[in-house]
Amino acid sequence: MAAAPRQREPSDAYDLLIIGGGINGTGIARDAAGRGLSVLLAERGDLAGFTSSSSTKLIHGGLRYLEYYEFRLVREALAERERLLRLAPHVIWPLRFVLPHDEGLRPAWMLRLGLFLYDHLARLRTLPGSHGVDLRSSAYGAPLQRRLTRGFVYSDCWVEDSRLVVLNAMDARERGATVMTRTGVVSARREGDGWVATLRDERGGTERTVHAKAVVNAAGPWVSETLGGTLGINSRAAVRLIKGSHIVVKRLFAGDQAYILQQPDRRIIFAIPYERDFTLIGTTDVPYEGEPGPVSISESETDYLCGCINRSFDTTITPADVVWSYSGVRPLYDDAAENASAVTRDYVLDVEDQGGAAAVLSVFGGKITTYRRLAEHALEKLKPYFPHLGKSWTGDAVLPGGAMKDADFDQFLAKLRAETPFLPEETARRLARAYGTRARDIVGTAQSLADLGEAFDGGLTAAEVDYLRTEEWAVTADDILWRRSKLGLRTGAESAARLAAYLDRRAEAA
Repeated sequence: MAAAPRQREPSDAYDLLIIGGGINGTGIARDAAGRGLSVLLAERGDLAGFTSSSSTKLIHGGLRYLEYYEFRLVREALAERERLLRLAPHVIWPLRFVLPHDEGLRPAWMLRLGLFLYDHLARLRTLPGSHGVDLRSSAYGAPLQRRLTRGFVYSDCWVEDSRLVVLNAMDARERGATVMTRTGVVSARREGDGWVATLRDERGGTERTVHAKAVVNAAGPWVSETLGGTLGINSRAAVRLIKGSHIVVKRLFAGDQAYILQQPDRRIIFAIPYERDFTLIGTTDVPYEGEPGPVSISESETDYLCGCINRSFDTTITPADVVWSYSGVRPLYDDAAENASAVTRDYVLDVEDQGGAAAVLSVFGGKITTYRRLAEHALEKLKPYFPHLGKSWTGDAVLPGGAMKDADFDQFLAKLRAETPFLPEETARRLARAYGTRARDIVGTAQSLADLGEAFDGGLTAAEVDYLRTEEWAVTADDILWRRSKLGLRTGAESAARLAAYLDRRAEAA
C-alpha cells in the first residue's frame, strides 16, 4: 500500500479557495498548487459527482463545432487532445470514429471539407488522419443498414472522465493543496483584502471558518447560484443549463471503432464501445430548468436515443434493452443561441474584485477536453492578485499513474502482467487502465489473489477498496462502483451490500 498522501494539514488561511470538485475545479487546484499557491478545494459531494462524470467521455476537437465557426475552440481542443494523450495514457486512448454519409442530411462534400479542416487544425499529427470508406466492403459497414454505402473514418480519443478528475485532485494534493470532499461552502463574505468563508462537513454537520485571498467559483451548474447566493455577488455573465443523457446497452457491434451518426434534426449521436461488453449511446441536448442534480433520463430521451440507433444500425433496440443510463447538466455560457445544440461549448472566465483585491473568478461553460487550458487561463487572470505566481507547467507534467515509457500503455500492461501472473487477465487490464503505474500500489507484495483480501464482483478486492479510501477520497459504494470505476455494471446487489458494509467497518475503525 502506498504511503499516506502528502497534503497540507487543514489551516484557516489560504491563497485560493476553490468551490467545486469537478474537472475545472480540480484542474485549477492542480495548476495553482504547482505554481506555489496555498489551495483549499471544497466539494460538497464526491469528486466528479455530477457533470464531470456524465460526459460522453471523449477527448475530442468537436467536429460538429466547425458548423458553428468555433475554429479557436476546435484548434485548442485538438492541441489538448494530443497533449493529454501523452500525459495520461492510462485513462485516455485513441479511438477511430466511423461517420456514415446519410442521403438527405449533410452532403458528402461538407463532411469531407469538415474532416479536412479537422485534420489540419491539429498542429500535431500523432493520430491517423481521416479518409473515405466504402461501407459495402469494409468491416466498418457490417453493423449498419445496407442503405448506408459510404462514409468517412477519423480519429479522436476516449477518456475515463471521472478518473481524470480524481487524478487532477491527487496531483493537486501531492503538490500541497488541501482537498476536502463532502464539504460545502455555506457562506462567504469579503473582509479586508480577502474572503472569510464558512465550510460545513456534510457528514458530521460541523462547521469551520477559513480565510482566502481569492475565490474560484467552479461550481458547475451551480455557478450562478454560488455567485449570487453563497458569495453575494450579482453575476455579469449568465449560465444556460443543458441536460445531456446517455444510455448503455449490450454490445451492438464487433470491433474497437465508434460511430458518429447524423440525425434529421441535425444533431449527431455517438455509439461507442464501452466497458468491453456494452455500447454507450448519447448524448441528448435538452434545455433544463430547476435544481441541476441529480437528474435522470426521461422517457422521451430514451426513445430518441433508441430511434437514433434504429435509423442506422441493423440491430433494433428498445428502452427494454437499456441496462444503465446516466444524465448530467452542463453549465454552458449563455450566448443567446436559440438551439440548445448550438450553444457555445467555449468557456468564459469572469473576474470580479473589490478595489483590486478579494477577487472571485467564476467559470462558465467549458468542456473536459480543454480543462487544462482553462486552468492556465484562470491562473493568468488571477496573476494580478498573486504577483509572485509561478509559470505555467502542466503542459508537460504527467498525471498520477501516467509515467509510462513512451506513453506506451500496451508495453506497461505487458510488464504489469509479467509482475502479477496471479491476476486474471481482465483484472490486470482494468487495474492498469484505472491506475496506470500506481496499480502496483494496490497489488503491493501480494503473491496471490487471496493476498488482496475480500473479493467483490468484477474483480474488485479489499486491497483496491482500501487504496480508493485512503488515496482517492472514496467514501460510499457508489463512489467506487460508478465514479472510481464502472464496476456497477458487473456488481450484483449482494456484492454491493457487502462492499457498503466493508466501507462502514473501515470508517468506524479509522
